[in-house]
Amino acid sequence: MSSSRLCWPTPNGLPALGPTAVLAVCVTLLLISASSVEFDLVRLITAVPRIIDFSSNLMVMPDMEYLPTLGVNMLQTIEMTFLATSIALVISLPLGVMAAANASPHPAVFHATRNLLTLMRALPELVWALVFVSAVGLGPLPGVMALSFVTVGFMGKFFAESIEVVDARQIEGVAAHGASWLQLRTFGIFPQAFPDFVGAVMYILDHNLRAAAILGLVGAGGIGYDLVMSMRMFDYNRLLPIALSIYVVVTVLDRLSDKFRRRLI
Repeated sequence: MSSSRLCWPTPNGLPALGPTAVLAVCVTLLLISASSVEFDLVRLITAVPRIIDFSSNLMVMPDMEYLPTLGVNMLQTIEMTFLATSIALVISLPLGVMAAANASPHPAVFHATRNLLTLMRALPELVWALVFVSAVGLGPLPGVMALSFVTVGFMGKFFAESIEVVDARQIEGVAAHGASWLQLRTFGIFPQAFPDFVGAVMYILDHNLRAAAILGLVGAGGIGYDLVMSMRMFDYNRLLPIALSIYVVVTVLDRLSDKFRRRLI
C-alpha cells in the first residue's frame, strides 16, 4: 500500500512563495502592532475571573417597577430603528443606482455619489447623534436623523455593489427590445439585484436596532441612556431586563427577517 502524505496543491507540493510571503508579512505586522493596542494574553486570562464575577451579579431578581418604563423605552428604540431604516431606504436606492459603475448616468455622477456615501458613513452614529442633538435638541428625533444619515451611506454602498455584479447579458437582452434608461434599470438590473437588496436591508435593520440602543447615551432617545446608567451605577436589577429585552428583540427580528427574505426570494 502506498502511503499518502499531506501536501499543498502545487506542482512541488510546497506552499506557494507569493501567498506565503504575504501571510508572513501580515502575521509579523499583527504581532508588532499588538503592543500598541495593549494586547496581552496574560492580561486577558487574568480578566476571566472578573468577567465571571460580573456575570454572577446579573443573577438577581429584576426590578418589576421598572418594567413599564423599559417597555416604553424599548418600543421607542424599535420605532426609531424602523423609521430611520425606512427613510434611508427611500434615499439610498437612487443613490445606489448613481453610485454603481454599470448604472450611473455619468462617470462624474458616479465618483461624486461614491464620495458622498463615503462621507456619510465615515463617522459612527453616536457622533452624528451629538451633532443633531445640538441642532434640534434632545429626544428621539436626533437619533432617527443620525441613524438615517449613516444608514444611507452604508445602504447606498451595498445597493451599488449589488447592482455592479448583475449579469450583463440580461441587461443587454432588455436593451435589445428598445428599453429606455429607466426601463433598463427597472426590468434589467433591479430584478437580479433584488435578493441582495433584501439581504442588505435586513442586515442593516438588525444593525440599526443595536445602534439605536446606544444613542440614548447622548440624549437621542431609546433605551441606551438607561442601559449605560445601569452599568455605571451597578444597578443589576435593571441591567438584566434591559439586556434581555435587547437580546429578545434582536433575535425575533433576525428570525422574522430570515423568513421574510426566503419568501421574497
